[in-house]
Amino acid sequence: MQITGDTYTYPSWSQLLSHKEQWQTTLAELFVSAPTRTQDFSLQAAGLYLDYSKNHLTAETLGLLTNIAKEAKLPEAVAGLLGGDIVNNTENRPALHTALRFQGAPSTPEQEVVAETLEKMSPFVRSLHDGEWLGQSGKPITDVVNIGIGGSDLGPRMVVTALADVKKASPQVHFVANIDGADLSDVVKTLNPETTLFIVASKSFSTLETRENALAAREWVMQGGCAEADLHKHFVAVSSNIKAAVEFGIAEQNIFPMWDWVGGRYSLWSAIGLPIAIAIGMDGFQSLLKGANAMDQHFAEAPIESNMPMLMALITFWYSACWGYNNQAILPYAQRMSRLPAYLQQLDMESLGKQVDRNGQPLKHHTGLVLWGTEGTNGQHSFHQLLHQGTQGVLVDFIGSVKPMSPLDGHHTHLMSNCIAQSQALLTGKSLETATKELLDGGASASDAETLAPHKVIPGNRPSNTLLLEQLNPESLGALIALYEHKVFCLGTLWGLNPYDQWGVELGKQLGAKVYPALTGEPLPENWDGSTKALVELVNKGSL
Repeated sequence: MQITGDTYTYPSWSQLLSHKEQWQTTLAELFVSAPTRTQDFSLQAAGLYLDYSKNHLTAETLGLLTNIAKEAKLPEAVAGLLGGDIVNNTENRPALHTALRFQGAPSTPEQEVVAETLEKMSPFVRSLHDGEWLGQSGKPITDVVNIGIGGSDLGPRMVVTALADVKKASPQVHFVANIDGADLSDVVKTLNPETTLFIVASKSFSTLETRENALAAREWVMQGGCAEADLHKHFVAVSSNIKAAVEFGIAEQNIFPMWDWVGGRYSLWSAIGLPIAIAIGMDGFQSLLKGANAMDQHFAEAPIESNMPMLMALITFWYSACWGYNNQAILPYAQRMSRLPAYLQQLDMESLGKQVDRNGQPLKHHTGLVLWGTEGTNGQHSFHQLLHQGTQGVLVDFIGSVKPMSPLDGHHTHLMSNCIAQSQALLTGKSLETATKELLDGGASASDAETLAPHKVIPGNRPSNTLLLEQLNPESLGALIALYEHKVFCLGTLWGLNPYDQWGVELGKQLGAKVYPALTGEPLPENWDGSTKALVELVNKGSL
């Protein structure tokens, strides 16, 4: 579906478009003309600091964007989301992931079942930490392997990786997701089946990848000496299909619930977060929920012009709709946050990669930016070249921590100096005059300087946000994740789409189920395309 020019029906759309067409000011000029720009275009909320001053924004721009938000009824949409309205209209469901992290006494049925689930998780987690959960041979569990994919893997894996410095000594937590058998075999080859516990995380208990990995894990445990009657000592589940989990060999009391009103990519706050709680303890898990709830409160109460998720969404809307930006880089300057871009890829792209509006009508504007990134400073030595001199516009979020994340304080100083410098380089760039002078000062001849200087020019005037945490801990990480969750909802509202379904992933699953028989001896259907047939035949042949 190709869209050549964005079209919106918002009354303020033509004004915003005209504002962009008349724009001639560089980012550097904005800073020169307004000494208080950084103070005017930054804010703090839920323990996070956002500097959005390095964007092409003026008070007039924000005024127009605020009008767009009001015309999209964004505040009303937020109230509906938090109040339990049916925001997922194609599946007739609310999206109550915020209920998973409420603080205080339960006041709704959803909050009550959440509280009950947390109460069930707590003694289970404690029994593992205290060495009281024993495998079939009577030995304490030393390793826990989470088997899940998508939302049952990306969120928990990201959080456990990010919070490595607060992890409990035992048990160790591992993750298996891919249907590639190497994923499971590489994890278990260093483990002892007598002391390994598996969490099977699947709402339906029938997800292909999770089912096959769980069956293989069960076989591995039984080959290690476990009788079928003792499988319940080595497997627990997070699922709504109790019958299937029990038939697998999991005791009913060891099945933790999932609910239709929580989407997979928003589920790390639920029992899907069991590996998080095992890794960092229930106190740490509660702190994660507390941080997210603080952002929820800010999201619910702050006006548009000082609402962090709304502002981040409006900035993305501005650049996508009026400037033609179609991708975003997430650059956490924290090694332990290396899994954040992959997590946000699902959150953002599965939510916003839609082609029709909430009523099923084709959209007349672009949606769903391509999101990518990696941890700093590693990215500087791989793709930052494109950020600084490439011809593709890239929106950039730099994320860092004020306080060190390791005992090596000097390393952290280098880390954050690079983070700040990269955002500055995108802003200021390097002129031809400066590049020429540097070459001449370095001993180059005038002729060589003239030849080489154009290659060293960096345009600058490229936008970025910088998000700072005081310290990477469960509470600040919870707030950061919730910030991006709410940003996604705001963009879905501005773009007029449903961010809580994902019908686009179904076709590949359906076709995969048809290709599988062709790879196991069944004849190929006559109506398949030539490429698909040729690929199947090559794989069946077993050689090229």
